[in-house]
This record gives sequence, structure tokens and C-alpha cells, in this order.
Amino acid sequence: MSRRNRKPVVPEARRALDAFKADVMRSEGYAVNPNRPDDVKYEVAKDIGVPLRPGGNGQLTTEAAGHVGGKIGGSMVREMIRLAQERMSGPGQP
Repeated sequence: MSRRNRKPVVPEARRALDAFKADVMRSEGYAVNPNRPDDVKYEVAKDIGVPLRPGGNGQLTTEAAGHVGGKIGGSMVREMIRLAQERMSGPGQP
């Protein structure tokens, strides 16, 4: 089974995406190292009871790993929607 490609469609966007992830997860109450925003997944996993560890995680089910990624990705999507709605209802919009 091959691993999923985790590269952004626009490689130059990686830094901005990482900063956005850090901001969103910080607002969710997680301690985020701005130099290593992807490491927040370990704190999220601990919070929801998933035994995620640096290195091999072959013991995890797809469902358990999905709960961690879903919490992070879901928070990011909610914030993107909130920002878009805010901009659409801003000055100059009906």
C-alpha cells in the first residue's frame, strides 16, 4: 500500500499552510511549536486517546489515525469557512 502524497498543490504555499495550521491549533488550545507545527498531531492524539508516537505507528488503525488528522483538518476547514464568510459579508458586500 502506498503512502498518500502530502505535498501541497502549490509547493510555495507550504510555509503559509504550516503557519495557518499553527494559528488554528493554537486557537483550539494546543501548544504549537511554530518551527514544527506538524508536531501538534502528537498533542491532539494524546488529547483524544490515540497512541501516536514519533516513528513507526504500524499498530494504529486507519480509523484511529483518521481521528487525529480529522481533528486538525476539520479545525482548519472550519476556520477557512469562517474567514471566507467574514470576507464575503465585509464592507462593500450586499
